[in-house]
Amino acid sequence: MYEQLRSLPLFQGVGPERISELVERFPFHFLKFKPGDTIICAGEQCQHVRFVVSGSVKLITESNVLRVKLTQTLHAPEVLGPDSLFGRDNSYPFTAIAGSRCGILQLRKSDYVKVLQTDKVFLFNILNYLSSNCQRHTTALQMMRHGSIAERLAREITDLTTQRSTDVMLHFRQKDLCTLLGTQRNSLIASLDQMVADGLIEYTNSEITVKSIRTLQDVFNKE
Repeated sequence: MYEQLRSLPLFQGVGPERISELVERFPFHFLKFKPGDTIICAGEQCQHVRFVVSGSVKLITESNVLRVKLTQTLHAPEVLGPDSLFGRDNSYPFTAIAGSRCGILQLRKSDYVKVLQTDKVFLFNILNYLSSNCQRHTTALQMMRHGSIAERLAREITDLTTQRSTDVMLHFRQKDLCTLLGTQRNSLIASLDQMVADGLIEYTNSEITVKSIRTLQDVFNKE
């Protein structure tokens, strides 16, 4: 478990002795879930920092106004929604369901704040994580105005996923996806066909399957 924690973005650079000390000092809780169990409901307030330490978790993120939904699978070791820990809105934007038998290690938000105060490494890790996500969203706004349809679609998907995500799928109604991307149906289909030819995705009339998040990121990273 210590090695898994050290591999998480929020614990990188911390030695095993330090992690062992924190586990003994603060009430980390280990929860087990069966496949299909709901771990987090969309809209639930984030009161804990949660880590996937075994198994896999399926995340479902849905638009509140459009029939567009993104699903992805996270595998241990991973952290669930640390963006929701702080800020004005502390609600989770996704539903998390156990994709297999999985273990979740969680720590109360108030205790995590104490952890941040005990070691600058933890503080720098969370600041870097939150800053990176903020910068990604700023770039997304610029891309929405100037990028191609493929670039806009790639940005929308990658902003909601991590590089380690698998089974990434976008479920949609074509009318709503066109509204989201600011394009017409013919242009959307042409762009999707080109992305298929480039080996980035596969798609049907209502679903897009991403072959590789890392490869999809190259669509806008190379610009």
